[in-house]
This record gives sequence, structure tokens and C-alpha cells, in this order.
Amino acid sequence: MEEMNYYGTGRRKTSRARVFLTPGNGKIKFFVNNRERNFEEYFPSDNLKNRVKTPLYITQTLEKLNLYITVSGGGVSAQGDAIRLGITRALVSYNEELSRILKEKGLLTRDSREKERRKYGLHKARKAHQYHKR
Repeated sequence: MEEMNYYGTGRRKTSRARVFLTPGNGKIKFFVNNRERNFEEYFPSDNLKNRVKTPLYITQTLEKLNLYITVSGGGVSAQGDAIRLGITRALVSYNEELSRILKEKGLLTRDSREKERRKYGLHKARKAHQYHKR
């Protein structure tokens, strides 16, 4: 019998994460910019690791599913948030009934904040040159 794959895409700032779930025992295969990495070592703090795994803890599926994750672009924090959204969406495709629980916790909402573009005549998006009188 063929294993079922469940898929979810997560985005945050310039990060893009693709998450595939398969029934299994909780293994995580993790790629950053097409290079395999150790999931536990890649994220610097326990807080960030736990934030990424939040949807799995809430739905109690951490030990029931294997994860295959690819992520590219952005920094570590944005990548973590992108992965979390990807896991959440994949869990919803795995089991529609989890949608209500995840939505109550605010995990199905994409954080749409992006960096504001730099404007002509300014240093950054809003930072102006220092005023000098003489």
C-alpha cells in the first residue's frame, strides 16, 4: 500500500517553506537552501524550536507523522514561522477536523508583513538625511 503525502506551504517575509507529512514515527528530514541540515541544531534557541513544533504539540501528532521540510530565503526566525504555517496547513489537509483547534490558536493566519521598499532621496524606507543648518 502506498503512503499518503500531505502538503502545506508556508511563507513569512522572504522565506518559503514546503512541508510534506507522511504517517510515521516523528522523524524530520530538513533542507535549507537545498542542503540537508539537522533540525534540532539549525534553530539556535529552544523557544524557536518549540514555536516551529507548536501545531504538532497542539494536535498531539508529533510522534505519529514524519516531516519532510524544504525552506529557502529569509532569516532563521522568518524560516521558523514559515515552517510553522506550512506544518499547520499540511495538518489541515491531513485531517480537516484539526482546522478549528489550529484556527483558535491563530496558527492558520499568515503574517503578511514585508519589508517596506526604500524611497528615493532617503537612506532607508523612512530614514532621512540628517538636517544641518549651516
